[in-house]
Amino acid sequence: MAEKTTKQPHRVVVIGSGFGGLFGTKALRNSDVQITMIAKTTHHLFQPLLYQVATGILSEGEIAPPTREVLSSQDNVSVLLGEVTDIDLTAKTVTSHVLGRELETPYDSLIVAAGAGQSYFGNDQFSTFAPGMKSIDDALELRGRIFGAFELAEVMAARGQEVDHLLTFVVVGAGPTGVEMAGQIAELAHKTLKSDFRSINTRKARVILLDAAPQVLPPFGAKLGGWTQKKLEEIGVEVQLGAMVVEVDERGLEVQDKSGERRRIEAVTKVWAAGVQASGLGKTLAEQTGAALDRAGRIAVNPDLTLPGHPEVFVVGDMVALDNLPGVAQVAIQGARYAAREIDGRLRGKAPQTGFKYFDKGSMATISRFSAVATVGKLRLSGFVAWLMWLAVHLFYITGFKNQVTALLHWTVTFIGNDRSERTVTEQQIFAREALKRLQGGTADLVSAPSPVPTREELEERAQEEVRLTDSNRRGVKVG
Repeated sequence: MAEKTTKQPHRVVVIGSGFGGLFGTKALRNSDVQITMIAKTTHHLFQPLLYQVATGILSEGEIAPPTREVLSSQDNVSVLLGEVTDIDLTAKTVTSHVLGRELETPYDSLIVAAGAGQSYFGNDQFSTFAPGMKSIDDALELRGRIFGAFELAEVMAARGQEVDHLLTFVVVGAGPTGVEMAGQIAELAHKTLKSDFRSINTRKARVILLDAAPQVLPPFGAKLGGWTQKKLEEIGVEVQLGAMVVEVDERGLEVQDKSGERRRIEAVTKVWAAGVQASGLGKTLAEQTGAALDRAGRIAVNPDLTLPGHPEVFVVGDMVALDNLPGVAQVAIQGARYAAREIDGRLRGKAPQTGFKYFDKGSMATISRFSAVATVGKLRLSGFVAWLMWLAVHLFYITGFKNQVTALLHWTVTFIGNDRSERTVTEQQIFAREALKRLQGGTADLVSAPSPVPTREELEERAQEEVRLTDSNRRGVKVG
């Protein structure tokens, strides 16, 4: 009698735990697949609210729940920590690393949702003094820099020293992230902290929003862009347009105006919110498929989000160059769900879907408490109504009921009482990133190399020796 063979489930590897990775994984909950999610962080990050972590409104845990907890009830998922460094499309394997340990994971279908990082437009040296806004580490470092600037200014003012460079905050980039960040720093300085210090007047702090573009929030149109600029200026933000940053150092930055004239702004605290660069995995995939990359490192894909010549590989979210799709969360969510449906449909013998079509649910950005702008189709909203819409949408998409409740409580405290619940900062937050960069092998230099696994005999011998030492009262007895 022939032995009965067990069919191996279809193996799906998902790269990334952001919106694309998480929603694609969840969409395969009821499929006959075995999913392995590989991500370089252990959490799912709600990136649109990073600026609120940086300015003390929310804690990092409220916008970054553990991925394992989020997926704990989904039995067909395994979650692995590791940064994916290579994808072999011929062998159908994904190689990942964590602290010097390498792992190779095979796949039958692959969803690449590795997202994007900050772009300094070829001037990566700027990042030393102007952190971006793409990770929890970035947000915590900026929190340390922002609140730390006020603390240092208090000390220097008490000694009679000049503090203007410490009380000047520059945000580079007038897109949604830059606008939200500048607005919150202004509210923090002019309202939240106004009674907390004795030697400085935080209401005299300068908040400058720079952009080389001719208007604020270009994707929102001229009318909302103009309205946003006016509201920012009303709450004390200096909006400087047509201003390109050409140099950044510890104490300030140089700006070139449209006329070509250069000028310097003295400011210790700088925030970089301009430009994004897709994950380097896009280049890895392009080299193997011949697919084109755009200037932001996004890879050209087929209408069904697959790579040319590789229908088993889907690329979603910020890594995709297709039909001028914007780099927003909804593109990643909808693309990942589309890819999941296609994988499931193939296994069930269904006909292929038509090409991916993005449904634009609108865009929104907050300016200050009770004030925001939003676009939904042809509808343009501003003020309190847009702010209520922003509140509802962001509350809905925060992962986990407990996080939704605590976020709502913190928002209530902040928006009604002008208080910030998360103001704890340390020097480590500010300097750890640069300290790690000095290590040749990064964080791997701080841990031991992988060691051989002991044999059963060695483990038994160690245990017996421990028993002997305890039973013979030999602990602490001088040997020899």
